[in-house]
Amino acid sequence: MASSLRELRQRRKSVSTTKKITRAMELIAASRIVKAQQAARAAAPYTRELDHAMTALAFANDEIDHPLLRHVPNPKRSALLVITSDRGLAGAYSSNAIKAGEQLRAKLMAEGQEVDLYVTGQKGVGYYDFRNIPIVQSWTGFSDAPTFERAREIGRALSTSFLKPTEEGGVDQVHTVGTRFVSMVTQLPLPRRLLPVEVVDSDDMPLEDSEAPADQSAPIYSFEPDPHTVLDALFPMFVSNRVFFALQMSAASELASRQRAMKSATDNAQTLIEQLTRQANQARQAEITQEITEIVGGASALAESAGNE
Repeated sequence: MASSLRELRQRRKSVSTTKKITRAMELIAASRIVKAQQAARAAAPYTRELDHAMTALAFANDEIDHPLLRHVPNPKRSALLVITSDRGLAGAYSSNAIKAGEQLRAKLMAEGQEVDLYVTGQKGVGYYDFRNIPIVQSWTGFSDAPTFERAREIGRALSTSFLKPTEEGGVDQVHTVGTRFVSMVTQLPLPRRLLPVEVVDSDDMPLEDSEAPADQSAPIYSFEPDPHTVLDALFPMFVSNRVFFALQMSAASELASRQRAMKSATDNAQTLIEQLTRQANQARQAEITQEITEIVGGASALAESAGNE
């Protein structure tokens, strides 16, 4: 019984230590998610206006022939960027993104395309390495705090692959799979085609409580010196900004998922501590009862022995 009581107390102490860790991680994620939300919310207006400008450029003049807008009737090769986290303990955040990426990859391969994988986050890299699925290029170390420099690096790699002829290893399409931050309790995987340019629903961009303009109609632009030259200038900006916004949304989703997972772990640890405390009390009570019984039994034996004398 003493051994059982000691084991229960040791286990309760271990769970209490784990609870302190999960509680600390929950508070850290809660403090960082505010900054991540603010960064993504601040980037939303610029991204929206840039998309409006690109849409106006892409579809205002049917005579524009630009690689950014060129649709291949039967694409043979696509690039796929899958955005995951560098660390675990974030619930199903990374696994949901990977699952959505695998579904899109399977769909593209079913259409007869080859798929070049680009991955951000150690979780995604580990997933594909474990299954011996080749990755063209990967980036790690910034999943919960992305910078525009890293987004520009990723955008440059994707743009280079898109502009390169297919015969030389280039791709006809570029797709991304990130995670859309809907609310603190809802984050959804978001597959999207990045290139060639397509009309994007701006409702996918704002975070909760963001102030999207009431009038969603596209403004009328005048481009100088000509639309083709403007497209050349906006092309790297558009790709880098799109990647950066996807990274920011995914970072906010990762932190929200981690906070929720750590809160659940903390609550479960508290429940387990209460159960172990009750079991330890019961074991201690049984131990005391046994000791009293032994003492009473011993006293009765001594009294009986003295009476016989």
